[in-house]
Amino acid sequence: MTSSPYRYKWHILAAVGMGVFLATIDGSIVNVSLPTLVRDLNTDFATVQWVPLAYLLTLSTVLLGMGRLGDMIGKKPIYVSGFVLFTISSMLCGLAPNIHWLIGFRVLQAIGASMTQALGMAIITEAFPPQERGKALGYSGTLVSIGIVLGPTLGGFLIDAFSWRSIFFVNLPIGIIGTALTLRYVPRGTAVKTQRFDYGGAAVLFAALLSLLMALTLGQQWGFGDGRIWLMLAGSLLLLTLFVVIEKRIAQPMIDLGLFRNLLFTINLITGLIAFIAVAGVFILLPFYLENMLGYGPRQVGLLVAAVPVLLGITAPISGILSDRYGTRPIATIGLAILAVGYLAMSRFTTETTLLAYLLAVLPFGAGMGIFQSPNNSAVMGSVPHEKLGIASGLLAMTRNLGQTTGIAVLGALWAARVMAYAGETVSGGVTAAPISAQIAGLQNTFQVIATAVTLAFLLGVYGMIKERVKDEG
Repeated sequence: MTSSPYRYKWHILAAVGMGVFLATIDGSIVNVSLPTLVRDLNTDFATVQWVPLAYLLTLSTVLLGMGRLGDMIGKKPIYVSGFVLFTISSMLCGLAPNIHWLIGFRVLQAIGASMTQALGMAIITEAFPPQERGKALGYSGTLVSIGIVLGPTLGGFLIDAFSWRSIFFVNLPIGIIGTALTLRYVPRGTAVKTQRFDYGGAAVLFAALLSLLMALTLGQQWGFGDGRIWLMLAGSLLLLTLFVVIEKRIAQPMIDLGLFRNLLFTINLITGLIAFIAVAGVFILLPFYLENMLGYGPRQVGLLVAAVPVLLGITAPISGILSDRYGTRPIATIGLAILAVGYLAMSRFTTETTLLAYLLAVLPFGAGMGIFQSPNNSAVMGSVPHEKLGIASGLLAMTRNLGQTTGIAVLGALWAARVMAYAGETVSGGVTAAPISAQIAGLQNTFQVIATAVTLAFLLGVYGMIKERVKDEG
């Protein structure tokens, strides 16, 4: 009697979950340390901001390459190597003698994280039967939420009790346990040895994404009207065009563009991108609203912002289970509808908004994102052939990172522009020094724009649901 191929599915989820948790908590825990790093490493804000930026830029630009390698040589060796590299580079970050070494070690850490993030969902998809895929991906979403909530709190405690170095050393035991679980339980999988890696396409895609992300990042400092920003954006567009040309002509491309002929696969990625842009809007703007406009203290702000990922973590596994039973498309579309309602409610925030009114507005956002994300991820992973799971997982991870980067840059710039427009002049001291009435009006406009974008995503979801139903009936 042969044993079930899914017998170690929960052990595999635990191994991948540790990688997901580690990558998530690392992003939020480092941001808390930036003021301390300025003091302890005798540097300035312009330099220290590259501690998170170098990580994000590296991670986002190499994700797809790692997903492709996973499909070619097997997911387990890439994933394990990523866990080991992330753990070792975390130790090196904690030992960094100055800010420049720390930034360099963060690049290494991001390469390790890209190897785990690019393949995590692919490994979970293989480990669980199709009828349990949504539930498994939902639990993965819960770990993301726990990491987001726990990161700032744990980071503040560790820095107060020990030093900034401890926020990197805390990764070591999790990394070691996660590596051991992966080695023990994740199957080797099949490698496609006849495949060749598309170095040319990978290099062009790397340059295109780096140019785009640098434009979005530096645009926040230089202003999006700066000629250098437009030059980088134009360069990114040209490079992406060149990438498509290369991929169409090569026998074994970096990304099989034929995947995008699947309309439902493309809709899932687009709606996911919009949703993550919306997430970034909440996390970049809510602290300013709560502290500058309502007058809450930093500790209260942290608790009030944490309400969003807490509810996301609760609803993600539930929606995953429901999507396994009723289908991914209806549940994901319901999530987008709830998400749009949350943004419409937040667009009515004023200085008179009570604590209860605030919670009633942000809870639909957290619930909507949790309900949407698990079935949407499941739909993407379930719509590609087995041999392309790695690249599909990489595309999902890249969509998440690109959405968050775009959201922070574009929505932050939109809010600032609308505040200055309502203030009627360029305010000395920046946007947070503008009159509160102008800040509130700008916030309302920004949330209205996001609500409109999420509503368009909802309509795309409805269209996809109709197309899917017609296809099934045909």
